[in-house]
Amino acid sequence: MYESSIRSAILGSTPHKLLHLSERPVVVGSRLSSLGEPVALYDHIADLPLEIEGYELEGLELALSPEFTRVTTLIRLRGGGEEGIGEDVVYDGLDHVAFRDEKAGLPLEGSWTIDSFSKHLDGLELFPTEPGMEAAHDYRRWAFESSALDLALRQAGRSLADVVGREPRPVTFVVSMRLDPPGEALRALRMLENYPLTRLKLDPTNEWTEELIDQLAATDAIDSVDLKGFYRGTPVDVNTDSELYRMVADAFPDAWIEDPDLTPETDPVLEPHRDRITWDAPIHSVADIESRPFRPKMVNIKPSRFGPLSNLFAAYDFCEAEGIGAYGGGQTELGVGRGQIQYLASLFHPDTPNDVAPGGYNMPDTPEGLPSSPLEPAAEPTGFRWRT
Repeated sequence: MYESSIRSAILGSTPHKLLHLSERPVVVGSRLSSLGEPVALYDHIADLPLEIEGYELEGLELALSPEFTRVTTLIRLRGGGEEGIGEDVVYDGLDHVAFRDEKAGLPLEGSWTIDSFSKHLDGLELFPTEPGMEAAHDYRRWAFESSALDLALRQAGRSLADVVGREPRPVTFVVSMRLDPPGEALRALRMLENYPLTRLKLDPTNEWTEELIDQLAATDAIDSVDLKGFYRGTPVDVNTDSELYRMVADAFPDAWIEDPDLTPETDPVLEPHRDRITWDAPIHSVADIESRPFRPKMVNIKPSRFGPLSNLFAAYDFCEAEGIGAYGGGQTELGVGRGQIQYLASLFHPDTPNDVAPGGYNMPDTPEGLPSSPLEPAAEPTGFRWRT
């Protein structure tokens, strides 16, 4: 049973080791066609029947700092006595307000399949006004499609694992932190005191000093560093700095290096580390993976960035076929979205540094009593019908 396997998979039982491509386990379980050929993952779910009788929107909010309140919206599709939920992770709070003001005005009712419903969404305007960022279109599309998948699975009485023919496995996760000196290393050190086998994903900033880097390197707990090289005009921007890149690459020789800004100054610094360079923000499709300046050994497949389920599942297929490693990540979900990306990680890339840790880990003062595994069973399921 899935639940018993998760209960036995406590992260603290064995220290996590960063998996490089050569060590990455092969996921077995894809079904074959009658001709013995692999079936595309999306084909397993495309024809699932889906009955929609209506939907509701529910707003969630959490103040993460005095300057920023995270806002998301749950999309609750109803039909056949069941409910499927998806989470809209658009970052602009005003986009959520405008969306909710429209109430349940979209024509979604009817009898569909997952694929026909997706095609129906192609013709709908999901934003009352144009969103502040282009990626928001993918985020909202993902919310509707993940809600539809959740509902279709519940109406069928099946789990996603059963439908795609894969065995869920315990998930390795990292805790993402942005540490701004002075003194911020103490936050990571305090958390590691409570959870000594937890692994970290850190966002280096232009304020990092060699002293801070040395403190963090001494923990031997850093699995990835996110250089934020594709962010412009946001609160988390990092100025491209070849010296910062050099210090980080040298101090954390086993860590993945995510989203560097490769310029004539930084590319020579990171060229010896290309096997460790991975990508997140620019990855929305298979074409985006193929268009990287060199072939990556690892990419961040963040479900909400892909929009339609067909795009996401095509990326899973592509990475497996091409021998490219994958890990997952979220968008500071406040509701069901976090459980869904944890579940997807358990099926498609459980052993990589997935940025899917429960939210409490990166609070200013890490609370005690957090789960050692992000998929410890809860009173209510929070993923894509993971109870069989």
